[in-house]
Amino acid sequence: MNAGGIVLCGGRSTRMGTPKALLPFGAETMLQRVVRLLGTIISPIVVVAAPGQTLPELPADVIVTRDEREGRGPLEGLRAGLKALPGAVEAAYVTSCDVPLLVPAFVRHMIDLLDDHDIAVMEIDGFPHPLSAVYRRGTLPHVEASLAQDRLRPVFLFDAVRTRRVQPAEMSSVDPQLLTLRNLNTREEYRQALSSADLGDDTRA
Repeated sequence: MNAGGIVLCGGRSTRMGTPKALLPFGAETMLQRVVRLLGTIISPIVVVAAPGQTLPELPADVIVTRDEREGRGPLEGLRAGLKALPGAVEAAYVTSCDVPLLVPAFVRHMIDLLDDHDIAVMEIDGFPHPLSAVYRRGTLPHVEASLAQDRLRPVFLFDAVRTRRVQPAEMSSVDPQLLTLRNLNTREEYRQALSSADLGDDTRA
């Protein structure tokens, strides 16, 4: 399957207190790191930002697009990302920009698990993780229909199409600690992630 990637970075980062896409993580920003890790296994990659949002320097082959409307959650970003994908791309792994511990093998396995479904989404204890999921480009009309009806919760989309709900045990061979799901919302989580990546706790690093 010809699969790409979509990275959503237009959130308001309220709890972090600073734009997460620009947070340093070693010698690069969090957005740069996530794009780099994804780029080791899939291409092309689309970065979806908010209108007017400042982004760090990204590789020339990364496609940058913007949300059509702000404050509409991940479905708005998903719409923009799917619309920006080149026509030859059949599906895309969708993630946020604040998962610097992302494991590329996790992404590859999620794509493999899509099989003949429209969506493959991680689910833990009955709760889906819409930004750790693979979406076929054919889901775009359903995304747009949900947005038009102000049905902004991704669960409505999962119920409308053929969705493969992936369980943690299915990922144990590639990401046993589910580091790929560890998104960072607070300064403490940020420091812990730096430590996990052996980058210490110097947030200026």
